[in-house]
Amino acid sequence: MARRIDFYDDPEAPAPNSLVPSVNVVVTNDAGDILMICRTDNGNWAVPGGAIDLGESLPQAAIRETLEETGITCEITGLVGTYTDPRHVILYTSNGEARQEFSIVLTGRAIDGEPTPSDESREVRWVPRDEVDSLLMDRSMRLRIGHFLAEAAGPHIG
Repeated sequence: MARRIDFYDDPEAPAPNSLVPSVNVVVTNDAGDILMICRTDNGNWAVPGGAIDLGESLPQAAIRETLEETGITCEITGLVGTYTDPRHVILYTSNGEARQEFSIVLTGRAIDGEPTPSDESREVRWVPRDEVDSLLMDRSMRLRIGHFLAEAAGPHIG
């Protein structure tokens, strides 16, 4: 099975060979719970997201990726921040791609659908904010969700 392996500031990390603009979305429901997926490629919990396709805007990609991975249609409501740390390298074992982090994290509100797993998400569920810390996730995802939960005055630029 193809895997995704995240490296952070690790001398054993492969040298990056790609940079792909991507988007993640912190989607909430009326109760304030966060839409989370358990990824099939590494078993970590994350918010939905993925690469932005040619001919697609950032909000279009965010809405598409959320629907594909979770079964939830959302509307985009704001910006958490930008995440471009060159010390974060993501290795995809299926093709040897070693991607330097480049993600824009948006906020969204659920407007339709039921949490439904996909090829990329073996579990999808609404997680109360006070339970997010108990989930297994990569440090970069924990950082992004932490910035959202902190409700800072402005977006994180990094």
